[in-house]
Amino acid sequence: MSHMIRNMKKYRVVLDTNILVAAGRSRSGASFALLQALRGRQFVLLASVPLFLEYESVLKRPEQLEIGSRSVAMVDAFLDALALVVEPVDLHFLWRPQLRDPADEMVLETALNGRADALVTFNVRDFSAAGRFGMKVWTSGQFLQRLFKEID
Repeated sequence: MSHMIRNMKKYRVVLDTNILVAAGRSRSGASFALLQALRGRQFVLLASVPLFLEYESVLKRPEQLEIGSRSVAMVDAFLDALALVVEPVDLHFLWRPQLRDPADEMVLETALNGRADALVTFNVRDFSAAGRFGMKVWTSGQFLQRLFKEID
């Protein structure tokens, strides 16, 4: 059974913007490994239009471009590739306010509307309200462990 996924459905997750930022800063971290797993279609990434626009806005900030020595065109190419694997989520229900940060509200709403299995972020404490909805909140490392625990 080595390298076979045991009759598991694919996790459906929403990635907070900070996961994409971390992936862009280090190729050796769990966040980058998650993007590699996404590329291999090992999980389903959910995103709403507002969340995707947030990804674009943050990744194109001058300080983010500078860190990775990236151009706007490189970010556009990354986002184009990401858009090909994303399952779009329509925001039918808004539950605001649940969290302190309005940008986090959009991440939670995408997860809830997309019926995600989990929300992946470095700011786990900021999403404590997600528990009221039965939403799991994991760090990229925690999700990576769960993802590959399913593989022998």
